[in-house]
Amino acid sequence: MITIDIPLTTAYLKEMVQINSVNPGLSPGGAGEGEIAGWLARTCKELGLDVRLQETALGRPNVLARWPGMGGGKSLLLTGHMDVVGVENMPGSPFDARVEDGRLYGRGALDMKGGLAAILGAVAALRSSAFQPAGDLWLGFVTDEEYLSAGTELLVQEIRPDAAILTEPTGLDICIAHKGFAWLTLTTLGRSAHGSLYDEGIDAVVHMGRLLNRLECLERDYAMRREHPLLGRPSVHASVISGGVGWSTYPDRCALRIEHRLLPDESAESVLAWWQAALVELSAADPQFQAEVQLDFVRPGYEIARDAPIARALEAAYNRVIGETPVYTGMFAWLDSAILGRAGIPTVIFGPGGEGAHAAVEYVNLDEVFRCAAVLAEAAVDWTGAPA
Repeated sequence: MITIDIPLTTAYLKEMVQINSVNPGLSPGGAGEGEIAGWLARTCKELGLDVRLQETALGRPNVLARWPGMGGGKSLLLTGHMDVVGVENMPGSPFDARVEDGRLYGRGALDMKGGLAAILGAVAALRSSAFQPAGDLWLGFVTDEEYLSAGTELLVQEIRPDAAILTEPTGLDICIAHKGFAWLTLTTLGRSAHGSLYDEGIDAVVHMGRLLNRLECLERDYAMRREHPLLGRPSVHASVISGGVGWSTYPDRCALRIEHRLLPDESAESVLAWWQAALVELSAADPQFQAEVQLDFVRPGYEIARDAPIARALEAAYNRVIGETPVYTGMFAWLDSAILGRAGIPTVIFGPGGEGAHAAVEYVNLDEVFRCAAVLAEAAVDWTGAPA
């Protein structure tokens, strides 16, 4: 059994949480990933890995580290994101990385520097054990997951390992499915006129009410008829609405932004087609009704079979370290695993737990970081193999 260096792994986590890596795409003026990327690059070099930076935006590089295999084994990627969300709602110092009652607190501790520390702790333990992989062991620390996932989009253009483990927080459950999402904008078009000229004005805001009614029916009727064993049902909600210019003016435009949360087998194209058909139907019933729909951004869902080779390897490692059968689960949120999977890299999600991702108080359970590291180390040994 691989032994994890607990003080070293804790030190890795504390140092990372103390680095501000707020995503500037979410919070204007955010520090970005430059500093933590530099820290990770230095740490990986200290671990004897081959390291290169992959620029994803100015001053925001991915860190790609490789432990070259001796030949004959399968390659594995251990990966996670470096960026964190904003700290506007957090009391005290968001980056103090204080330890209390077996928990480490701070922005990014759970989402997901605890997972990154587990990766580093696993590799450090493998180095100390004199293990030599047969296949390449890759570490991929990526940018921008909290916004547009530019980091993983570029990572899969550079490397294509045989499998990956994404260390997002799962509470040490093995996550094999997650939802996708589609962002759309619905726009109703009216005719601007003075508020007294009812025979000239066409109220775009009132017309939007018809689309809100359709959205409510879609959420209540269609979405309720589908169910995934790990992910529940799909959903749709109104996100932002805007329209009108003043008290005494008929509004000529109203825009509604909506989000669909999609099951792994659902496509954004089918959602778009549903709305297009609804607009045609409403326009046929009322010649004054004019509207359009635009698909703004899509991230598909993801699912990997429970008996996929990488899932079986992770379960075997879990059994040896934890001494129990793991729980298989799904996640409602979207994850970078969808990008990895669609690039031909079978991916499972496994990481430590805690509370407060994106919340005012965030912490990771330290014992789960250490157990996660031990499972990752065992899984890496099994997957990459020992050289002949």
